[in-house]
Amino acid sequence: MMEPNYSNRTVRPFFALADERPMTDTLPLILLLLAAAVVVVVIFRMLGLPPIMGYLLVGTVVGPHAAGWVPDTEQTRHLAEFGVVFLMFSIGLEFSLARLYSMKRIVFGLGAAQVVASTLVATLLARFAGIPWLAGLALGGALAMSSTAMLSKLLTERGELDAPHGREVIGVLLFQDIAVVPLLVLIPALSQPVEAMAGALLVAALKAGVLLALVLVVGQRLLSAWFYMVARQKSAELFMLNVLLITLGLAWLTELAGLSLALGAFTAGMLIGETEYRYQVEEDIKPFRDVLLGLFFVAIGMRLDVPHILDQWWLVAAILVALLLLKLAVVGIASRLLGSSPGTALRSALWLCAGGEFGFVILARGGDVGLLGSELLQPVLAAMVLSLLLAPLIVHFSERIVFRFVASEWLLRSMQLTQLAAQSMSTDKHAILCGYGRTGQHLARFLEAEGISFMALDLDPERVREANIAAEPVSYGDAARKETLLAAGLPRARVVVITFADIDAGLRVVHRVRELRPDVAIVARAREQDDVEKLYAAGAAEVVPEALESSVMLATHALALSGIPMHKVIKRLREMREQHYALLRGFFHGATDAGANLADADQPRLHAVTLTPGAAAIGKAVGEVDLAEVGAGATAIRRRSQRGLKLEADLTLIEGDVVVLIGTASAVTAGEERLLRGK
Repeated sequence: MMEPNYSNRTVRPFFALADERPMTDTLPLILLLLAAAVVVVVIFRMLGLPPIMGYLLVGTVVGPHAAGWVPDTEQTRHLAEFGVVFLMFSIGLEFSLARLYSMKRIVFGLGAAQVVASTLVATLLARFAGIPWLAGLALGGALAMSSTAMLSKLLTERGELDAPHGREVIGVLLFQDIAVVPLLVLIPALSQPVEAMAGALLVAALKAGVLLALVLVVGQRLLSAWFYMVARQKSAELFMLNVLLITLGLAWLTELAGLSLALGAFTAGMLIGETEYRYQVEEDIKPFRDVLLGLFFVAIGMRLDVPHILDQWWLVAAILVALLLLKLAVVGIASRLLGSSPGTALRSALWLCAGGEFGFVILARGGDVGLLGSELLQPVLAAMVLSLLLAPLIVHFSERIVFRFVASEWLLRSMQLTQLAAQSMSTDKHAILCGYGRTGQHLARFLEAEGISFMALDLDPERVREANIAAEPVSYGDAARKETLLAAGLPRARVVVITFADIDAGLRVVHRVRELRPDVAIVARAREQDDVEKLYAAGAAEVVPEALESSVMLATHALALSGIPMHKVIKRLREMREQHYALLRGFFHGATDAGANLADADQPRLHAVTLTPGAAAIGKAVGEVDLAEVGAGATAIRRRSQRGLKLEADLTLIEGDVVVLIGTASAVTAGEERLLRGK
């Protein structure tokens, strides 16, 4: 590879773009960028792709190397830099010494090892390719970063935050966020001549130390008192103005001190993060952060010269492969040295091997101070963009890769499934609880009180360990996996209960259960009303929405405390619940009318019967089955393809219908025989 010429330090700034078709007015510039960003990001969200990629595409299209609508202007650079300011402010808000201490082994062990080793190895490779070591150091720092926004979202969606590799990924991302601050302070000093560099680094370190000491020691008390005074005015506008003043004011002070705007914003976030106003500030600042950060990525995309990159496609591919393999090796080896299993180490490495948004921030800083030339930035930027596109795919196939290359993972999984199968072997007509958090544990207490056995599955290893010490039937396992459900005794289970409210994970479990056992009843928990319909459509027998239950209980308590007689309150509670839960129709009235003096065998109860293929009642009207002859009755018909199905005598039953019977134990048993076998 030819060695780039770095002798001329008068390189173009990072955002130096063509001067064709200049757009000097600020308002048309902003309107154009916003319009393009809205359209493209909507499309990317509909396709399930990261919005960051949409912003980069917008910048590439409207920039001077394509359409040429937006040239390099002072306004563009300011908008981009403000995006970084608010991003660093958000990181400062989330900075917590307590959290760092609780994860110190991962953060300062694996996290520090990953950033330092990746940076040093990348620097050595860059030097081997003929790039000066100072530029290589900035390049290594950029390539060491991973995408906090994308990976944390993927971990949440996949329910793997509490998995061993999930904890490692979060710990490394946390250290990367912290490492960005000194890197942004260090890069301008690296751009100085070699003889002045040591002095510049020392002065920058002293300035940063003095500023942080003054702000953290003196500023914390002043800021808390000041925020209290502002909050007492009870004005949302004043509170928002105050947040902007503190954020931009401290950023301006650090720039005056010869440091970066980002350091001041990070410090402001740290100060506010230690006050009781942190969460309110986080919500208020989020719109500004997301919009300006989006414009920052648009500005990054404007810098991409697609024709030039296509001419150097081989170099882009080489950098991309080197980036993925380098971080894969560094994270995997570091994780193993710190005691992780081979499977966990490889998973963590696969999650963290791609680039991240902070890499763009560091590259931008390096370009602005003339440390990185355009001929080097183009292929590196392109490789980092491609790695971000590949990140979700790598995560998606990570499990298959782990099982393909880690032989011990098969043994570990087999042992877990064997233990789970051994626990569930003696159970029959039991409940499978998917998730053993607070909701799952409360449900387990109810089931135990009624003598109903259960098997619980959870992905939090600490929770599973504690439950096992207490001799509770809880196993580590993903309820969306076929082998886990079978080991938990799904073929013998009476009901599957999804106790978590995550809609994506819940839908995966419902689809998997329906695939393995179409006739089993599924009860699911939902957070929003839209989620309720999705779960019903997927095949859940009943869905419990959090919003409905909380509003129902609030209403009944409010009525009781308002002086409404208790029997009217109970009646209203029944009516509200019966309007939503078809399975409960007729239940409350039967129990009340029967009274509490009946023996348990004579108490009316509900029983759901699924009409499996070949059932005698298929093709018959409800009235033809004549359930009353055996002392049972039907309270509801649940049909997966139709909501709100009315129970009528001439309604024809079809395969897959769930008929809800009511009657005594012997009556519902006889009713089930009549529905399925015609007896």
